[in-house]
Amino acid sequence: MQTSVTATPSTKSDDAVGDRRPARREPQPPPPIDRRYDEQWVRQTVGANALEPMGVRPPLREYVRQLWRRRSFIRVLASSKAYARNQNNYLGQAWSILTPVLNAAVYVLIFGFILQVARAGIENTIAFIVVGTFMFRFFESSISAGSKSIRSNLNLVRSVHFPRAVLPVAGVLAELTVLGPALIVMCAISWASGLLPFEGDVPITWRWLLLVPAVLLLWLFSTGCAFLVARWVAITPDLNNIIPFVMRFAMYGSGVIFSIDRFVGAYSWGWILEYQPVAVYLYLARSSILNEPAYPPDATMWAFGAGWAVLFLVVGFLVFWRGEERYGRD
Repeated sequence: MQTSVTATPSTKSDDAVGDRRPARREPQPPPPIDRRYDEQWVRQTVGANALEPMGVRPPLREYVRQLWRRRSFIRVLASSKAYARNQNNYLGQAWSILTPVLNAAVYVLIFGFILQVARAGIENTIAFIVVGTFMFRFFESSISAGSKSIRSNLNLVRSVHFPRAVLPVAGVLAELTVLGPALIVMCAISWASGLLPFEGDVPITWRWLLLVPAVLLLWLFSTGCAFLVARWVAITPDLNNIIPFVMRFAMYGSGVIFSIDRFVGAYSWGWILEYQPVAVYLYLARSSILNEPAYPPDATMWAFGAGWAVLFLVVGFLVFWRGEERYGRD
């Protein structure tokens, strides 16, 4: 008779064997690769592929060349901004003309007929205020476009490499695009107002052609101012809240709705207001369109207009260029 014996596993022996097994270690990442490139190879690669450093202010001459190479993009961007402005309104682009017309109508009614402030020394009050309102609105809109050119395009500034001067230039050019049709309406209203029995005559003469260089000088001056406010607002955004008050002071201090010479010409400091830039460009536009004895064509005013335009354009561009590497980072 055979007896079967079943072996019972020993727990202690198994534990002892398990204790002698080596502990499993967690996998470790490989050491970082110390990759170094030869400086000569880097220079050759950069030169062969026309690579440019990011976030670095280029030299002034190269910056101007980059801006000039993007002139087609500036035109497209400006036209798209001008077209998209009133796209969601029922009247669309008609508001680009209706807005300055309505502003001029309000000023004519209040200052021309009710208070009669604008009639002092002026033969045609309607044409005087209309020309001043249309021209000043272009300057005011250009300053507003320049102040928002960097802050409202931060995603574009941070993601695409291009000279940031494209943005304020395109903003002012968009305002000039809007001003074109408005100038036709301005001239038509000025001429039609001369047919009224209580307003002075506004004949169509060769001097109307001088409106073109007057607008071009104002455009250059406005572009220079746009460069300045774009730099200042990009660094200190709170300044954008102060600009409307500055524009209001510039409006009343430039003779948009009344004659500066009539009210402050007798004071020793009156010449400061008469020869400040905005007042000069309003004078040039009015002397081109109106037949006002107080606003005859003046070569001195044209010299001041050209000087102010060149000065602000050059200084504004240099100030904006010096802050090129900071835009989108502050």
